[in-house]
Amino acid sequence: MPEIIPVDDPADPRLADYVRLREVELRKSLEAERGLFIAEGEKVIHRAVAAGHPVRSVLTTRRWLPGLAGVIGEARVYLVDDEVMAGVAGFAVHRGALASMARLATPPVEALLAGPARRVLVLEDLVDHGNVGAIFRCAAALGVDAVILSPRCADPLYRRSVKVSMGAVFAVPYARMADWHGGVAAIRVAGFRTLALTPDQAATPIDRAEMGDRVALLLGAEGDGLSSRWLRMADEPVCVPMSPAAMAAGVDSLNVVAAAAIACHGLMRAHPAQAR
Repeated sequence: MPEIIPVDDPADPRLADYVRLREVELRKSLEAERGLFIAEGEKVIHRAVAAGHPVRSVLTTRRWLPGLAGVIGEARVYLVDDEVMAGVAGFAVHRGALASMARLATPPVEALLAGPARRVLVLEDLVDHGNVGAIFRCAAALGVDAVILSPRCADPLYRRSVKVSMGAVFAVPYARMADWHGGVAAIRVAGFRTLALTPDQAATPIDRAEMGDRVALLLGAEGDGLSSRWLRMADEPVCVPMSPAAMAAGVDSLNVVAAAAIACHGLMRAHPAQAR
């Protein structure tokens, strides 16, 4: 049975895992130091537990407690009212429950690529946590096997990433590169054909690209796209074709999440056995 602890002061030091959730730099340092991340909402908490993440503690209101009873085990549950919840988190938590979860060790990139993965996304310097979470959701929905992150990419386990992904960050294996400079070369050495997604309409349309047995799709940062080095290092540049009318109107690209969704679908066309 969980240990239920009523708390009526948002400054209670026992709630330190949950403080000021909207302050990104604070949370990045705090979560790295303590080896934790925050799961928000009953569904996401259930998915985090199912993926093997231990529950450190739970912060919730009485209304949401019954839905968590089956997954929180013997963890401490700090029971608060809505006002205290908002005072701790820094915003109104509409899903009513937060859980401090322990992080698991992520595999080295080489180990992940040596496994059964055949279709992989590689994210270069995407710093928006919402976009990273949304791309993980696309990857999970469309059957992508794994995600590789460049060293400066946003944290998939940051609260907003987890929330936007609806827990899909727990469904897709991922690893973070230690070396950006040689990152694409290492993926090619592992036996993957590398496709660089670009808005350049002179590139090969994604649905016409050569797809080998193992393919890695490179996606660049919001706005700037892939670096010139990664574009040069890739086996082939690919694009999502835009309509002539859109181009004439000045709409020459999609945002990175929309482009990722279309490109993921394109990746799976030549590997239907992996599609879900």
